Amino acid sequence: MENVAAKFLKNIPEMDIMESLTYNYRRRLTIYKLTDEKMKKKYGMDFEEFDKSNLVKEKDFTWDVESDAMEWEHSIAGMKYVEKKLAEIKKYES
Repeated sequence: MENVAAKFLKNIPEMDIMESLTYNYRRRLTIYKLTDEKMKKKYGMDFEEFDKSNLVKEKDFTWDVESDAMEWEHSIAGMKYVEKKLAEIKKYES
């Protein structure tokens, strides 16, 4: 499989690959940010405050709050990861 991928990638201009990666990371970042904003609005606080307030326990671990907590945490981690990857791409382009 590695040979197939290497052969395929060899025929694609490097800038096309970088533009595609950048577009994909920015799209993901937008989705994560939208989720973060939706949760901030829903709970009236940022994720750090939400986590410290122990709202999940306070709401008796209801599915709604528990699933929101997982989705929100995933989005926060996703934003950090994508921002790191975009910074790496930017270094590569310089």
